[in-house]
Amino acid sequence: MTVNLYDYVASVPDYPEKGVIFRDILPLMADGEAFKQATDEIAAFAREQGVDMVVGPESRGFIVGCPVAFELGVGFAAARKKGKLPRPAVSASYTLEYGSATLQMENDAIKPGQKVLIVDDLLATGGTISATIDLVEQMGGEVVGCAFLIDLKDLNGRERLKGYKIKTLMEF
Repeated sequence: MTVNLYDYVASVPDYPEKGVIFRDILPLMADGEAFKQATDEIAAFAREQGVDMVVGPESRGFIVGCPVAFELGVGFAAARKKGKLPRPAVSASYTLEYGSATLQMENDAIKPGQKVLIVDDLLATGGTISATIDLVEQMGGEVVGCAFLIDLKDLNGRERLKGYKIKTLMEF
């Protein structure tokens, strides 16, 4: 039986600041059937792309990406905030609404030629995912797709990801 995933996203007005509607995925993750369905849908997209590695940016990309990698029987690589990795790493910086940030991946996390799916909870402006793509490509990986539970359409993240296949399960 298919569930309506929208029923498992809580909309919280004026959080974290006035005028923002926060899309909370915790109810989706708390429901085994809904979380499995979301994972299965992303895994099906990944299979179509011939994925052999899943990458997720910190921290919700870990939560969404790890079960997808497990379902596929492939590895998972983490894109972490700067300074969180113990071994040599590659870096990519990106701009935020107020400032900038840097993501890093251990420099042997992706092997040249690996077909990579980047997974995160939501697509907003695309900055985090663009930096994650940069990291994968620095190591010679091929980003064959990006998958998200939610696309916040008004923030135009798809514009920054032109040329990449994108799968989203819900749009707000």
